[in-house]
Amino acid sequence: MADKRDYYEVMGVPRNATDDEIKKAYRKLAKKYHPDLNPGDKEAEAKFKEINEAYEVLSDKDKKARYDQFGHAGVDPNFGGGAGGSPFTGDIDLGDIFNSFFGGFGGGRTVNPNAPRRGGDTETTVNISFEEAAKGCSKTISFDRIDDCSDCGGSGAQRGTSAKTCPQCGGTGQVRISQRTPFGVVQTARTCNRCGGSGRVIDTPCHTCGGSGKVRKKKTIEINIPAGIDNDQVLNVGGQGNAGTNGGPSGDLHVYINVRPHPIFERRGVDVWCEMPITFSQAALGAEVVVPTIDGKVSYAIHEGTQPGDVFKLKGKGIPRLSGRGRGDQYVRITIEVPKNLTDRQKEILKEFDSATGEKNYQKRKGFFDKLKNMFGE
Repeated sequence: MADKRDYYEVMGVPRNATDDEIKKAYRKLAKKYHPDLNPGDKEAEAKFKEINEAYEVLSDKDKKARYDQFGHAGVDPNFGGGAGGSPFTGDIDLGDIFNSFFGGFGGGRTVNPNAPRRGGDTETTVNISFEEAAKGCSKTISFDRIDDCSDCGGSGAQRGTSAKTCPQCGGTGQVRISQRTPFGVVQTARTCNRCGGSGRVIDTPCHTCGGSGKVRKKKTIEINIPAGIDNDQVLNVGGQGNAGTNGGPSGDLHVYINVRPHPIFERRGVDVWCEMPITFSQAALGAEVVVPTIDGKVSYAIHEGTQPGDVFKLKGKGIPRLSGRGRGDQYVRITIEVPKNLTDRQKEILKEFDSATGEKNYQKRKGFFDKLKNMFGE
């Protein structure tokens, strides 16, 4: 008795742990220390036994109550507490235990190795332009995938021969092994080492695929990329992945979209942004300017007195939504081009203009310089 650890300590839970917390801890520990997962590990075997002993008590309402009140004496038959005994008496099928606690991990219901299985997914990347992403396009792409071997039809056996049912497992792909342990005779199901779990053996493997029934091939297809797709989005193409097994369906092809940046446009969600350079005269007097959009050029009337950084919106000139319901907008930010290499006459005209404007049109500028004078005491 003195050598036994506290059951709550064994389970790694507090004394006020709920039934669900105790069950969760048991599942985690039983899976970690299970003898089938730790062959030949005596320490794991001892811990597994200790965990099951603790769980047998803490999962039973009456035994738990006696243990909480009297400790090990309340549940050890040598102390007259009445609980007891190892839960492992007689033959035990660990498949049933694992099927109950882990959804079939390590045993339980046998899976038919010859049942149809879906093929795995594969992936590739396609590069498209900004306009192609906005408007949609068709692209021819090439990618690698696993296909059935054309020489053996996917059977893995040389043409004119066929695979046989594995004599060791009878076609189940698993063999059952009984082991005597300190807590009873334990039965486990393991993958058959003769057929590798396939349930079949091939005496004359196909020379092309080496008996696997599968080969890697390059395939070329045309895909439709929808309008409005964005960079780093993934387009799923059903049935173009790796071939299935035993007549199972093929997996899917995942196409990763890489949109090349545009020299003028910037995408923000479904909206498009760009900068529009105009002259000082156009900004001051107003003008009709030509604005580039993803649909082509459009005219827009710049109002007089437009300032650098002003933004105007072209409604409905953005990116189409993938849902097909409407489009975003285009936002145009104004920049003012300052002329360079002016002639003497042009400089003279600008000086005359600056003098003629007076203070009325430069109140903001005057206020700014007044603040500078106040800051530096000038």
